[in-house]
Amino acid sequence: MLQITRVLSRSCAGLRWHHCSVAEVKNEPILEYRHGSSEREALHKALQELKGKTEEIPCVVGGEAVWTEDVRYQLSPFKHGHKVAKYCYADKDLLNKAINAALSARREWDLKPVQDRAQIFFKAADILSGPRRAEILAKTMIGQGKTVIQAEIDAAAELIDFFRFNAKYALELQHEQLISVPVSTNTLVYRGLEGFIAAVSPFNFTAIGGNLAGAPALMGNVVLWKPSDTAMLSSYAVYKTLLEAGLPPNVIQFIPADGPVFGDTVTGSEHLCGINFTGSVPTFKRLWKQVAENLERYRTFPRLSGECGGKNFHFVHKSADVESAVNGVIRSAFEYGGQKCSACSRLYVPDSLWPRIKARLLEEHRKIKVGDPAEDFSTFFSAVIDDRAFRRIAGWIKHAETSPSLSILAGGKCNDDVGYYVEPTIIETKDPKEKIISEEIFGPILTVYVYPENKYRDVLHLIDSTSPYGLTGAVFAQDKSVIEEASRVLRNAAGNFYINDKSTGAVVAQQPFGGSRASGTNDKPGGRHYILRWTSPQAVKETHVPLTEWTYPYMQ
Repeated sequence: MLQITRVLSRSCAGLRWHHCSVAEVKNEPILEYRHGSSEREALHKALQELKGKTEEIPCVVGGEAVWTEDVRYQLSPFKHGHKVAKYCYADKDLLNKAINAALSARREWDLKPVQDRAQIFFKAADILSGPRRAEILAKTMIGQGKTVIQAEIDAAAELIDFFRFNAKYALELQHEQLISVPVSTNTLVYRGLEGFIAAVSPFNFTAIGGNLAGAPALMGNVVLWKPSDTAMLSSYAVYKTLLEAGLPPNVIQFIPADGPVFGDTVTGSEHLCGINFTGSVPTFKRLWKQVAENLERYRTFPRLSGECGGKNFHFVHKSADVESAVNGVIRSAFEYGGQKCSACSRLYVPDSLWPRIKARLLEEHRKIKVGDPAEDFSTFFSAVIDDRAFRRIAGWIKHAETSPSLSILAGGKCNDDVGYYVEPTIIETKDPKEKIISEEIFGPILTVYVYPENKYRDVLHLIDSTSPYGLTGAVFAQDKSVIEEASRVLRNAAGNFYINDKSTGAVVAQQPFGGSRASGTNDKPGGRHYILRWTSPQAVKETHVPLTEWTYPYMQ
């Protein structure tokens, strides 16, 4: 149902500010897809329509579809014989045309009243919530290997929430005004940034792509969106939904490209004003260095926002609820094959609880079903995203097989005959500094370190210092003093910190997401202050009383 914004005055975006009210916006309900439900039937139909189909996805520049000679294909992870999308890479010339097309629309889009821009995103959310829900889920499942519930949480609920809450926050921002006095009125005008923003999105969340491009656009900016090669199908569906909702064609340029070519071109433009990025640390560092090297040429200092992953922990204290800890670990470590920035990949367990926790982990591990999520809705997780990920994860398993300090407790098999399948793998390490427990893997591998029960304080400091990341972490304990102590010691170890809950599953407006250290700039998308990153406020003073003299009383 449409959570519509009620605008009482269209002068909200002007210099004379009047009251605007916003209807209540709530998180999108997560549908369950039970047997016999209408949503399950609609999803089955959408999946059948995609079976064996290859969708053609062009670059879109200036509202026009453009094909280049550099043609690529997106493969389904769990059935890599299926080419789900045919697309092409933009070259440098086309990227520069996209920059010019975006800049041609910047002034008019920035001057459009914020309530008009917000309505586009409210409408896009309603389209995704209703008529396009099954389509966007099916394309996320087929193209990115997500299960029904993972696609529902991501491509439906989270993306809808991003659009609705960002629009709500943008409207409410107009209330954030200055103090005025009788002789003058002071107003803050929230302008878009001067130039264009480059949005670089990852494969693992359809919602992230929509937000990386959508949030800056909502705030009056123009955007070049480079979607992930392995999320092309769903990203294009999001882009078309925004156009269907009324987004002018030049506001976002949909521009698949080779990463280095895209990075070199956008950072080489004098008009770059921001980069909105989710991906690897090396890529973000490369972009940051390129911006620094080109700093003299820019018309404004570009804003850099990045989310780069993590090496997320679950710490279990002797006072923990064992069942909750075990179930939380299974979900956090293995949902979507561990291909979440927030996935638990290191588990710290006291020796007194380890026999019980180990038995329960192995028992639950045996129940995990890996397979084709489009054919069997009882699948818990599917294949990893592509051959490169498959080889990388298989390399870590081989390392575990040969390292004297590591023991594989469960899983460890890999097979890429039909799809890029890796079993959920549980590894125990005797060395708490072994590279498998400190380096990001981004796959279904959980490493466990068993610590002496009475050394838990040392382990908290170990957790804080083991990894360069600072994204998510969880503490399982019933002892309140331990929770307080862990919260102090791990204050900077996680941007999203969970107490007796798993390290995954952040919800827009409930747990804005992000971390610092090597995990990124911690700008917290999903929170109200995130949209401020994409505005350039202007303070305007209008005086109502003429100045009759230039001298001051003290001078007389």
